[in-house]
Amino acid sequence: MTATRRSLLAASVGATLVPALPRLTRAQAANTIRIGVLNDQSGTYRDISGPYGVECARQAVQEFGNKGFAVEVTFADHQNKPDVGANIARQWYDQGVDLIIDVPTSSVGLAVNQVAREKNKAYINCGAATSDLTGSQCSPNTVHWMYDTYMLAKSTGGAMVKAGGDSWYFITADYAFGHALERDTTAFINAAGGKVLGSVKYPFPATTDFSSFLLQAQSSRAKVIGLANAGADTINSIKQAAEFGLMRRGVKLAALLMFLPDVHALGLQTAQGLVLTESFYWDLNDRTRAITQRLQPRLRDQKPNMSSIADYSATLHFLKAVADMGVPAAKASGIELVNRMKAMPCDDDAFGPGRIREDGRKLCPSYLFEVKKPEESRAPWDYYKLVQTTPAEEAYRPLNEGGCPLVRS
Repeated sequence: MTATRRSLLAASVGATLVPALPRLTRAQAANTIRIGVLNDQSGTYRDISGPYGVECARQAVQEFGNKGFAVEVTFADHQNKPDVGANIARQWYDQGVDLIIDVPTSSVGLAVNQVAREKNKAYINCGAATSDLTGSQCSPNTVHWMYDTYMLAKSTGGAMVKAGGDSWYFITADYAFGHALERDTTAFINAAGGKVLGSVKYPFPATTDFSSFLLQAQSSRAKVIGLANAGADTINSIKQAAEFGLMRRGVKLAALLMFLPDVHALGLQTAQGLVLTESFYWDLNDRTRAITQRLQPRLRDQKPNMSSIADYSATLHFLKAVADMGVPAAKASGIELVNRMKAMPCDDDAFGPGRIREDGRKLCPSYLFEVKKPEESRAPWDYYKLVQTTPAEEAYRPLNEGGCPLVRS
């Protein structure tokens, strides 16, 4: 039996999770901020952030410049496994990492959330979608920087219902993210007078064949098939739906979490007409075009999406907070560091002005896009046309509805 890279990585977990960080003298350690980018470097979500998210974080460090302290960026692959992610986080924090960032896959994101709280370290999640990070499992050590299931359900799911898609069937990744996305979208469907006719949950991340799930969805006669998944799973679901001719028969696909690299992988011939929500598009305005141009040498043949570039935005704001409060204070308490981040307004070329609420939710607008037809695209990566903008203060779940114990009534 041939061993895969992923199986070899998994087998090594019990030994050394990640290479040990470089040893620093006591003086160096006291004046060095360490950032760990923890994400999927080899699996389902690799192209959403992965190595590109690491490069976006490094770009932020470069642009921040020398403010009297050193900054190191390291990275590791959590393999979409909560135990692996939690063990890497614990090891990193014990070795002096001051911030863990990114962490897609909601089950891993929630596991690292607990470790950060236990160690009183700072944690910024850019890649997981579960809205529980600012709800029942909110933490004073955590900021949720990017999309969540409530925002996605409101923007993409709400738009589909308004357009007549009032009966749904879900194909759902069987872990925290998929469950939360189906739950939150169902709430918007029901509130708008629609119906959910059923759902099927598939094993994650072990599934590549979605044919039987698509046939179950088709047999329900639902107008909309809701894809409560992401990354390679979404790509495969859409490709296989196209092979079955579902769209030609009038069935609508709702890609509830989809990114620019997914559209690129599908091609406009297959992806045309899909609607999706992102909080960033490289060609949205002058500022997004400017940061994309600065990032291009690092990303090479890729364009940033809302997940990868969130590592840039969050890293930059984190470093501003460190400079504002001083390195000793920043290293002493993750809670105080996150409090300083909340107290400071956010502004960068990726997302523009914003702020962080007391529940840890970073606010920025969300944009509903429709994927262009091939003849509408003028150049490579010219894929989206803007349909609707939801302002930052309206895009996310109201503060008093999340159940976060940090929110004072």
